[in-house]
Amino acid sequence: MAGTAAPPALPPWGNALAGATGAVLANAIVYPLDIVKTRLQVQVKRKETDHKPLTMNDAHYTSSLDAIKKIFEDEGITGLYSGINGSLLGVTSTNFAYFYWYSTVRSLYLSSQTVPRSPGTAMELSMGAVAGAIAQVFTIPVSVITTRQQTQPKGDKKGLLDTGREVVHSDDGWTGLWRGLKASLVLVVNPAITYGAYQRLRELLFPGKANLRPWESFLLGAMSKALATMATQPLIVAKVGLQSRPPPARQGRPFRNFIEVMRYIVKHEGSLALFKGLAPQVTKGIIVQGLLMMTKERMEILFIVLFAYLRRVRDSKLQQMANAAAVRAKEVMPLVAK
Repeated sequence: MAGTAAPPALPPWGNALAGATGAVLANAIVYPLDIVKTRLQVQVKRKETDHKPLTMNDAHYTSSLDAIKKIFEDEGITGLYSGINGSLLGVTSTNFAYFYWYSTVRSLYLSSQTVPRSPGTAMELSMGAVAGAIAQVFTIPVSVITTRQQTQPKGDKKGLLDTGREVVHSDDGWTGLWRGLKASLVLVVNPAITYGAYQRLRELLFPGKANLRPWESFLLGAMSKALATMATQPLIVAKVGLQSRPPPARQGRPFRNFIEVMRYIVKHEGSLALFKGLAPQVTKGIIVQGLLMMTKERMEILFIVLFAYLRRVRDSKLQQMANAAAVRAKEVMPLVAK
């Protein structure tokens, strides 16, 4: 008895489009959290001995809820969506590039195997890191511009292109669009930490259980994502500090690397400040990760059905063209015979 045919695999750009679509929808839903975590991460507490402000915004936020309240009161509802166009453009380009290169690298790996077999955990993580690194190189300029937009004071809001020009016309020149690249490349370990923590927590909390319930999987995913975020939060904060405008207290001198950002934060606020914005960062990560994978899977199914339909339409048209060519050939043949 013939087995059921497996659904056709999506091409790399199909996987990329599905992943980018899911990422855009997920990030658009939680975008105010993105604003809040960025504002919390770039602010530095001001001491009485400080003569100049240490942050670009006058308001100081004590928590996520306080940030949402003050941003809404000062800038209105649009303040919670400042820079959303650039952010969604960055999300689209980053996720499209990531899923495209991941699918491409995975396909190349599988085609190089003499005996077809699925890659192991280490190889999967390595391919994900390679894809993430390539995606960051091509898409980090949009991230730099978005971070600048999210931290611009109320009276100095600029559009995507104007903010980009501001970055290019700074002391860094064009290279300023790639500020924070080293930190971004290091942060590709975040998924590896998430996956490793997921497996370890599963062994501890649900030993010997082959199939997990949806709530159990969500719990493990949330806990592992939280652990990965806490482990990499200092780098995340440093990356945001690199990509935003330098604080007025530095008199326009940008940070040279993420180590300098960390030292500046520790000097003015202490070591715990390297974890500021952790709550909205974790909350956003958990929600986005869940919505992204849920939406991506459904988009993949939609694209598979769409591609199958387009193939049928194409095959039908090709068959019609072949039949028409055969009829014309039959009509011509008697004339040639005469």
